[in-house]
Amino acid sequence: MENFPIIDLSKLNGDERSATMEMINDACENWGFFERLTKEHYGKCMDQRFKQMVASKGLEAVQSEVNDLDWESTFFLRHLPVSNMAEIPDLEDDYRSRTVCTYTKAFDDFVVNKHVYSIWLHVLFNRKAMKEFAVELEKVAEQLLELLCENLGLEEGYLKKVFYGSKGPTFGTKVSNYPPCPKPDLIKGLRAHTDAGGIILLFQDDEVSGLQLLKDDQWVDVPPMKHSIVINLGDQLEVITNGKYKSVLHRVIAQTEGNRMSIASFYNPGSDAVIYPAPALVEKEAVNSQVYPKFVFEDYMKLYAGLKFQAKEPRFEAMKNMETIVNLGPIATV
Repeated sequence: MENFPIIDLSKLNGDERSATMEMINDACENWGFFERLTKEHYGKCMDQRFKQMVASKGLEAVQSEVNDLDWESTFFLRHLPVSNMAEIPDLEDDYRSRTVCTYTKAFDDFVVNKHVYSIWLHVLFNRKAMKEFAVELEKVAEQLLELLCENLGLEEGYLKKVFYGSKGPTFGTKVSNYPPCPKPDLIKGLRAHTDAGGIILLFQDDEVSGLQLLKDDQWVDVPPMKHSIVINLGDQLEVITNGKYKSVLHRVIAQTEGNRMSIASFYNPGSDAVIYPAPALVEKEAVNSQVYPKFVFEDYMKLYAGLKFQAKEPRFEAMKNMETIVNLGPIATV
């Protein structure tokens, strides 16, 4: 907690902008994470399914470490390029009687007018709320990409253009639940991995901890903080920045008590987007050569699907080998 980078983005306008931008840059370079100041659906719709899975796998009686399963119950929502919201069962179509989300100001208004941007996630599990949530989070992701461009010295809009492909970015939300686990020493909530995509915006449970990231070969707890967003950088930003910003290895530790919820929204390149180190960054290196490969994002995702819980470096090397036999065209842009 002492050194974990927590950044107040309200200081981006005014005398402290330069220092705040440097904090963001340092967090991206040295952590891969930085942080910005609902369980009803699970109990109704997912709890029994998870219990059935645990029973079928015999997880409560395991005597040795489990390396091929996670103590996690999830479902996925796709927002872009085409929403699958209507296909998700057990979601109500409209708001409940109480407030589901409160948006005080969108991120762009917050930056310009110094208003605090906050979202309260009471019960996010209906279609109308999810759609509004996705629209707001997309804005936040794109604003954050602009801040990264500014810090990296890239032209305005560069990262958004790279992510765009021919049909726009891929954007979706993973809703996860980590119930109490009888043997957290043997079963991980979620095994260690880096995220494959671009920029990830995570709403943690504000009471139950468990998220950790690897920093200088030590696992560091990411503290739960109410009304905050944890920002994670994925593999694609490591490639585009030619390793200046690194995707971070992270995991979730299961807990014996407490029911941890997390809502992670992934703003990723489009499936046909061509990813490679930004020429402007490669030119700045002492040795003018690309370290990272050039590939189509969809091809990387196919490889990642089977190697998610392994080291990222062999994935990059495999894509580099593929690059030698595939002639990739220029980046598709808006």
